[in-house]
Amino acid sequence: MKIRIGYGLGTRTLTNEPDTFAPFVDTLEELGFDSLWLSERITGEAPDPLIALAFAAARTKRLKFGTSVLVVPGRNPVVLAKELATLDRLSGGRLLPAVGLGVADPLEQQAFGVERGERARMFNEALPLMRRLWTEDVVDHDGEFFHLEGMRVMPRPVQQPIDVWLGGLAPSELRRVGRLGDGWLPSFATVDEVRDGIGAVQQVAAEHERVIDPEHFGVLLPYRDGPLPDLINQFVRRRRPDADPSEVIPERSQLVDTIKRMIDVGASKFVLIPLGEPGDWRDELRYVADVALPLEN
Repeated sequence: MKIRIGYGLGTRTLTNEPDTFAPFVDTLEELGFDSLWLSERITGEAPDPLIALAFAAARTKRLKFGTSVLVVPGRNPVVLAKELATLDRLSGGRLLPAVGLGVADPLEQQAFGVERGERARMFNEALPLMRRLWTEDVVDHDGEFFHLEGMRVMPRPVQQPIDVWLGGLAPSELRRVGRLGDGWLPSFATVDEVRDGIGAVQQVAAEHERVIDPEHFGVLLPYRDGPLPDLINQFVRRRRPDADPSEVIPERSQLVDTIKRMIDVGASKFVLIPLGEPGDWRDELRYVADVALPLEN
């Protein structure tokens, strides 16, 4: 397997100004990280992922760009297909989209204007439709949420096809990955959950006569520098009552060991996200590059 190490900012980042974000991107490229991943949170300080990734693409030549994750329900799938195709084309095929339903937060749901009970059905219709728009000359579609006649999206993305990754750990989310995803990128996951999730996704994919590339299993791995803050500990326990918070958010001195254990159960693509932002991004990224990038092959 090709082991690749990317880096992300998460939803709580304050790195959203040109004098902080630009050198952060430049350092990722300089140090040889595989990819930059930006998360979506309308009501938070995190920059819009598509706009910020376009900014990053214009500054770099090699770095790939991922969304972790981009919310689909509430967006027009034709417009979104156009935006993603354009970003992939202008970056020379460096786009790595991971998409999802969005968080269960009233303000976020209000922003996207989709009832909670409709999100999954809308997603299940939109993602296959976007794939058709990237590959077919003319698209006709008559679904529950979207109706198209003679629609086309041009220009085409460089990647044919664009591989779209999904996240999630719940049984329904794993089934969705098996039915619709090209890859799996869970977060706040234990090693055992990564192992079991890969097996579950592969089983569902086989049931639907699909094959997911064994190289397309990764983990979004938050890490910390020091003890786990009580507030984060409580958050993780609410979200993951059966998991040990110190395992799903390892100390940065344990990063290499955690990644190796996840490689042993089948994961090969990793997105590292610091729990708290460092005082000096360059020092932090240099440390992570020194310990983690030698794992790549």
